[in-house]
Amino acid sequence: MQTVLLVDDEQRMLDLIELFLIPQGIKCIKETSGNRAIEILKKEKVNLVLLDVMMPELDGWEVCKRIREFSNIPIIMLTARADKLDLVKGLNIGADDYISKPFDERELIARVSALLRRFSEVEKDTDANIRYNEFILDTEMYSLNYQNLTVNLTLKEFYILKALISRPSKTYTREELLDAAWEYETETDIRTVDSHIRNLRDKLKKAGFPTNEFLKTAWGIGYKWN
Repeated sequence: MQTVLLVDDEQRMLDLIELFLIPQGIKCIKETSGNRAIEILKKEKVNLVLLDVMMPELDGWEVCKRIREFSNIPIIMLTARADKLDLVKGLNIGADDYISKPFDERELIARVSALLRRFSEVEKDTDANIRYNEFILDTEMYSLNYQNLTVNLTLKEFYILKALISRPSKTYTREELLDAAWEYETETDIRTVDSHIRNLRDKLKKAGFPTNEFLKTAWGIGYKWN
């Protein structure tokens, strides 16, 4: 059984989400405190975090940033606001996906199930590292290696890079990368891909990767790994 950590300061919302997920065979751990949620992740086996943005003391943005300091577990942000800047902010600090409140039960289940399935597939596929020239996409550690450099990836970043590196001669449209990373029919804004690419570039650049030489923008089309 897979486990999802639900983090929201409203107990009623935690109970509602749990009601949706339990019939899918998902165990839920419910927490109203961001600080306690971080401690749970350090001690227990959890497969995904569903994280509310607007919480007292420690908001969802800060919780997400702190989680990313020690874990690449999939994170879905829950936000009551549809402001695109807020959504982009979440993706830029390491969230894999977002859902705006009020949400549809079917959409919630689809997004959670897809991320859990992808996370499980990557964990099982430990002998299928993807190589291109000196780059190695590690399917066990969710990381990209280049010479003696390594950068850890979120699950969405991993699947975007997997698509790009697997076919380095291909220019992917944003729609194709959205399909590769999300796997299911979604209303996610196509600009979400740009946010993930921007985050990837920042990560790779800070780690010393020659990003400008390999992760290319095809203006008006999308991206390619060259």
